[in-house]
Amino acid sequence: MEPSFPTISIILITWNSVQYIPRCLACLRAQTIQDFELILVDNGSTDSSPDLPEIHQQGLHIRVEKLGANLGFAAANNLGARLARGEWLVLLNADAYPEPDWLEQLLYAAEQNPAYTFFSSRQIQFHTPDLLDGAGDTYHISGLAWRNAYKLPSKINALAKKEVFSACAAAAMYRREDFLAVGGFDEDYFSYFEDVDLGFRLRLAGKKCLYVPEAVVHHVGSASTGKRSDFSVYYGYRNMIWTFFKDMPSPLIWFFFSVHVATLLFFFGYLLLRGQGKVILRAIWGAARGLPAILKKRKIVQKSRRATSSELLKVMSTGLLEPYLEFLQRNRTK
Repeated sequence: MEPSFPTISIILITWNSVQYIPRCLACLRAQTIQDFELILVDNGSTDSSPDLPEIHQQGLHIRVEKLGANLGFAAANNLGARLARGEWLVLLNADAYPEPDWLEQLLYAAEQNPAYTFFSSRQIQFHTPDLLDGAGDTYHISGLAWRNAYKLPSKINALAKKEVFSACAAAAMYRREDFLAVGGFDEDYFSYFEDVDLGFRLRLAGKKCLYVPEAVVHHVGSASTGKRSDFSVYYGYRNMIWTFFKDMPSPLIWFFFSVHVATLLFFFGYLLLRGQGKVILRAIWGAARGLPAILKKRKIVQKSRRATSSELLKVMSTGLLEPYLEFLQRNRTK
């Protein structure tokens, strides 16, 4: 008799997440679809996260993997993906609380839209539920990326399914064979921008991403690293540079290189005024030091490319002022 495998493998990464895990697990237990396994990978927590009694009291089919140190969001998810047995990989942050029909809506979207193989959820801010936390990711020709509809009123925005560039990995679903075929997350990223890089590589392989507004999670956000922290600035900008040089295909990389540099200069000036000039300089230097390895990866990524430059441009943001208008909107409504 052949073994029975679940349809979905949920990967939940924890790092000092003791205050979030019980609620997250309760939300998973309440899902209208229970054909899933749960793989919890603890990234070397120093609190009691991996030993909470609630982990094994929810009636969930759960496997706990404890890492001896914090290897980063990317490496922990890759480990979970290798252990997974489901057709679909569902990634969920410990501070993201899904509504009961979240998994059902993601699966239904996959069944009804077979041209798409990865999916992004509708994220609502947990503490201010009248505002969105994201509706899929936008990628700009400068190399910047941002969550669609971030901080916009949740009752009137992002209510329709649409193709987006990539999925925010706080609450996303990927076909497991595709995730593994492109190598999963780049573990050198450690954290930040790894989901955009993964989405870009899936795009290059000819895959498409769908935003599913019916699949709702309530997201605390930046629970581990803090918003605007030096940690997030360093890894965010370093990894943004790496993604541009690794994934942007020729001839687009040459067309948009000056836009990339101009954008870095703009945000260097902004962060300098905010007292984080040294941090972004470290990020740029870190990106430069890692560039030889990134260019080696580029050869592998681009060699297997299936999508054309024109196909990629159709799903990228191309307005030269759009990143700055997005930046102003976010700071005006903070």
